[in-house]
Amino acid sequence: MPETLSLEKKVQERPARKKVKVFAHYDSAALAEMEKLYTSTLSEIREDEIVKGRIVSISNKDVTIDVGYKSEGIVSLLEFRDEEEGEVKVGDEVEVYLENIEDKMGQLILSKKKADVLRIWDKIYDSIENDTIINGKIINRVKGGMTVSLSGVEAFLPGSQIDVKPVRDFDALVGQTMDFRVVKINPVTQNIVVSHKVILEEEYAARREEMLANIKVGMVLEGTVKNITDFGIFVDLGGLDGLVHITDITWGRINHPSEVVELDQPIKVVVVGFDENTKRVSLGMKQLEAHPWENIELKYPVGSKANGRVVSITDYGAFVEIEKGIEGLVHISEMSWTQHIKHPGQFVTLGQEVECVILNIDKEHTKLSLSMKRVNEDPWIALSEKYIENSLHKGTVSNITDFGVFVELEAGVDGLVHISDLSWTKKIRHPSELVKKNQELEVKVLKFDVNARRIALGHKQINPDPWDEFEQKYAVGAETPGNISQIIEKGVIVILPGDVDGFVPVSHLLQGGVKDIHSSFAVDNELPLRVIEFDKENKRIILSALEYFKDKSKEEIEAYLQAHPNEKKEIEDATAELEPQPKGGK
Repeated sequence: MPETLSLEKKVQERPARKKVKVFAHYDSAALAEMEKLYTSTLSEIREDEIVKGRIVSISNKDVTIDVGYKSEGIVSLLEFRDEEEGEVKVGDEVEVYLENIEDKMGQLILSKKKADVLRIWDKIYDSIENDTIINGKIINRVKGGMTVSLSGVEAFLPGSQIDVKPVRDFDALVGQTMDFRVVKINPVTQNIVVSHKVILEEEYAARREEMLANIKVGMVLEGTVKNITDFGIFVDLGGLDGLVHITDITWGRINHPSEVVELDQPIKVVVVGFDENTKRVSLGMKQLEAHPWENIELKYPVGSKANGRVVSITDYGAFVEIEKGIEGLVHISEMSWTQHIKHPGQFVTLGQEVECVILNIDKEHTKLSLSMKRVNEDPWIALSEKYIENSLHKGTVSNITDFGVFVELEAGVDGLVHISDLSWTKKIRHPSELVKKNQELEVKVLKFDVNARRIALGHKQINPDPWDEFEQKYAVGAETPGNISQIIEKGVIVILPGDVDGFVPVSHLLQGGVKDIHSSFAVDNELPLRVIEFDKENKRIILSALEYFKDKSKEEIEAYLQAHPNEKKEIEDATAELEPQPKGGK
């Protein structure tokens, strides 16, 4: 830089031209004549100035240059090594800097390198003063930007002044040659700052005005992806930016624009909107392709099969994309012939490839109804021939609910045993009292409904109804023992011979009622009972201990009361009341 600074200073302080005088031992008249003739053939040159010359010879080390003076100058061949035009040759015209008219050997002192430096400094000052463009080469990356060589003079290119769009790879710029404009020179340090961005901005501004004046909806343009956001793509149209909204990228469904494009990718777009006030341009990509719903009825006629990808799952079904821009709904009821699906997520997953049947096409509202189960024949038709009414089968308890038990007859085929069809004789409050999950259970088909896809099963129907027999055995007045199986607030449930349940109201356990039923009676206690009501239709038997003891001996009564005490006084009272009365009066 010191040499550069001194040369720059010399540019501003170049001395006035001086004529060269030659002295010899001749008489003054002859000398004057000779000088006149000689100087007429020479160029007028002066020191500290750039002069033009012609190469007359080239050696291994030096280049000899004739500048039109009485002697020739010699320049080191090394000063020509950076010539971009190629290798120098004899006869080439060059510019050199005249440092001295003569050295001790009488030769001109010339410098090609100094001439180049002065010329580039002239261009540098012209660039900052007149906004002219200067060419340079990026030589390396430094903190905050790049170093640029302006024909040997180094300058700084800030990262923010490289391009109008963000630079993503600074290292890729090293070695590139481009145009610059000098934007700053430090007068003290002579540091130079250049910009490529200001040139682009001027070009973009001119092109922007031209584009805004001519832009029309429907125009197809070429651009470059400048930025990618969640809601769309910003496209550089070469002076004007436009936005492709995510819904206008493709006819198909995407989660993010980066699934389709990448930064700096060249793309074609169509103008779909232009706001004169804000100068905003709306662009589209999918509009360059035909709408996928055109001729859909020909591509996917109703009843035909199509492969697709699950793109969305809702509570009521799954949306399947059969091609970009064409989605259809598989309702939860159209997923399986046999499985009871509570949520579509149990049956399909996002991204899953599935085969569907076209059920209905609503072209006006771009709605498509699909079915997955109809890809195969309805298995319920074949099942109806297997599970005919009154046929017996074995299955596995797959689920237990308050109202009954689901029994899996085979893979994907379930039937329901209602709680009322579990037992002829038991009073079941919940099915889990009788069966457990995964238990094997014998069942009879009560009803097979193909349309509703339901099979009604019974477990108790495996055996004949015992209530015809019970009608005789447990007629009103019949006496029978019963074992307490359950104690409830209103009385006790007893198991009678024949494994049938009966009910004894609390008022029929002891005369006057029971003060504390749990302290007087316990599960598995055997009670002597008499039937006081038999309801075959509702499968109900009601019994009474009080009625049983009305014609029994005092000893039997006392034994019963001792086994089921209330209180001593109450026992005595109960005994007196329960004593059999003599026939015919007191």
